Amino acid sequence: MLMTLRVKFTKEGYLKYISHLDMMRLFDRAFRRGNIPIRYSQGFNPQPKLSIANPLALGIESQEEFMDIELSERIPETDFIDIMNKELPEGIRIIDVKYVDDKRIVSSIVGWSYYEIKVKVNNMEDLDSLQYSIDRWLRNTEILLERTRYKKGKEIKDIKNIRPLIGNVTIDRNDENLKKDNGYVLRLYCLLKSNDSGNLKPTDFLKAFKEYTGFDMDIEMADIKRLNMYTDVDGSIQSPM
Repeated sequence: MLMTLRVKFTKEGYLKYISHLDMMRLFDRAFRRGNIPIRYSQGFNPQPKLSIANPLALGIESQEEFMDIELSERIPETDFIDIMNKELPEGIRIIDVKYVDDKRIVSSIVGWSYYEIKVKVNNMEDLDSLQYSIDRWLRNTEILLERTRYKKGKEIKDIKNIRPLIGNVTIDRNDENLKKDNGYVLRLYCLLKSNDSGNLKPTDFLKAFKEYTGFDMDIEMADIKRLNMYTDVDGSIQSPM
């Protein structure tokens, strides 16, 4: 009998700089050390049967990540949490688990990611002007973003309408005390699409907003954290758990 355990975990601190492949290896080693009865693929190089939803780009922290693992035998959820948290390094904590009957893996059902973004804006007078710009920007039916990719050594430029990939966007009005020199360090909250039908990176979101407003944002130094992930069920977002 197939047993799928859905796992919610954090990825914080220095571990935000490890790659998705290294994250898979880290979990594999923890499963082995903790004697977790995880199923492995067949063949010359067996791999643990796990799926992590919408892996993060390097340098982005997360308070809530999700993965599905297949087990060969059932173990109590509390035992799994205790064993894994003893084996995992600081920064990755298992915070919840649940056995699921859904045959769809979590990576196929997650539709949105909710981010907190702290970014310095050097040429803005006040938060009201930012809120006005956000509201006006999101009233557009098209928000075009030019992206560059390389294929077989050739540079290819794509222009894509990212408006359907942006949900709600809000600012923390309590950040008035974060005024720095001639600008602000802002805390933005945004819901962005994150599945196979569309995936918008927070840095691309900031790039498009910067191009529209002309605000001088230090995007490369932005502090980005994923706060949660959601499924999209008939237009209603829900937790994968």
